[in-house]
Amino acid sequence: MTWPFKTKGLPAGSRAGGLCAIWLVLANAASFAQAETLVFAAASLRDVLQDVAQLSDTKVTVSAAGSGTIARQVAQGAPADVIVLAHDQWMDWLETEGVVDPSHRHIVARNSLVVIGPAESAALQAPNDMRDRLGTDRLAMGQRDAVPAGLYAKAWLQREGLWDKTKNQLAETDSVRGALAFVARGEAPLGIVYATDAQADINVSVVYDIPVQDHPPITYPGAALTPAGAEFLTLLKSEPAQLVFEQHGFKSP
Repeated sequence: MTWPFKTKGLPAGSRAGGLCAIWLVLANAASFAQAETLVFAAASLRDVLQDVAQLSDTKVTVSAAGSGTIARQVAQGAPADVIVLAHDQWMDWLETEGVVDPSHRHIVARNSLVVIGPAESAALQAPNDMRDRLGTDRLAMGQRDAVPAGLYAKAWLQREGLWDKTKNQLAETDSVRGALAFVARGEAPLGIVYATDAQADINVSVVYDIPVQDHPPITYPGAALTPAGAEFLTLLKSEPAQLVFEQHGFKSP
């Protein structure tokens, strides 16, 4: 199935540069054609979905990027069988574009936020301690209006009264893994990422666990676009797959 070229109605914060990624995916469509199931997923799901794919009876290829980039790729006609995003906003948009059938949409996992620093960084006792740790350096996080982890991070910073104090010191990235990399390389003293991302990189340390009640619920909606995608989405909800999610630090839907 393909969809017409659409550019209007993108959620706030969309970047035109994302179109480059779309054409890259479409140009490589032939290489994906051999896969029985093509999964387009949020960057924070790359590792866990590659492990879950090992449980499938068919070949699975996982293409991971920021949720906004993924949503735009699929809306432009990229050949996905199933998509799994990190925020309802982009899935809602795909529904309004007529790409996703709401009856084929399900939450597959949940997550939480943490503040990270380079490996062996000292813990923060309270959110306000971030100001002293940052100094004049930058806080790494996803783009505030487009990347789900950035949306969640902004909501938390606003709740803590820290947004106006930090918004001019942000190192914003096009995916949460980009923010993780900034901190892992020592290019930023602090970052806000998902707990699962921090668990996946030994070059960072969690310096503050953000209580789940202090930020909007972090859910991963998945939607099947083909029968093959429906089979993989069913696999994601199975007990063996959920155990893999748990091993990677995700919470049950």
